[in-house]
Amino acid sequence: MPGGRLTQQERRQIAMGLADSLAYAEIARGLDRPTSTVTREVMRNGGPTAYRADLAHRATERRARRRGHTPPRDQGAPLQGVGRDDEAVREYEETFTTLFMQQGLSKMTARVLTCLFITDSGSLTASELVLRLQVSPASVSKAVAFLGSQGLIRRERGEGRRERYVVDDDASYRSTIASAHGAAHIAEIARQGVGILGRDTPAAVRLENYARFSDFISEGILRAVEQAREVLYTKLEPTLGDTADSSRERG
Repeated sequence: MPGGRLTQQERRQIAMGLADSLAYAEIARGLDRPTSTVTREVMRNGGPTAYRADLAHRATERRARRRGHTPPRDQGAPLQGVGRDDEAVREYEETFTTLFMQQGLSKMTARVLTCLFITDSGSLTASELVLRLQVSPASVSKAVAFLGSQGLIRRERGEGRRERYVVDDDASYRSTIASAHGAAHIAEIARQGVGILGRDTPAAVRLENYARFSDFISEGILRAVEQAREVLYTKLEPTLGDTADSSRERG
């Protein structure tokens, strides 16, 4: 299997595959490359509708030159961890970022969220994110504002007046709750249209079905997330028998 960076010819093959509406996996087989390589290449260079082989190749060359002239990423920023393979970490970071982009996040927002997830502390200041990602403070500010609104991260007071942005074990819970509330809001707005358009009209019937579906999804998500949280995060209290057994063992 070929290794290293994609060549310009490979990028042209990717562009032709996208023009023919081929799946990423099929394009990857034609290149003898992993599917993740093709997926990441497309998503970081405009997505399937805007991908251009020559532009993608030049952008990759520019990124390579910038990496050669910028300070190491760990200067002034938390280390990823002693003994880790830096190249493997970067590869995983790109894969995780691509996953978030496929879920609908913008590239910058996905990069910020990934950075927080793979940092051991699970928290970084805005300046640390700027340094680690080599982006502008405005880009980070916009990304963390969106992530906070979706419940994916939270803010906490750090040293001095600095705020830290934190992704913790409750991130999935908060974001899923926000999604459920969003579905409930969709149902509410859809039902407003039922009254406006006339309850017996085809459009109103369509909106009522949409509202009922959204209600069902919202309620199902809320039940599932509470059950999951109880199972995954509730610590079992020791029973009387367990306590007695422990006492006998100590004795």
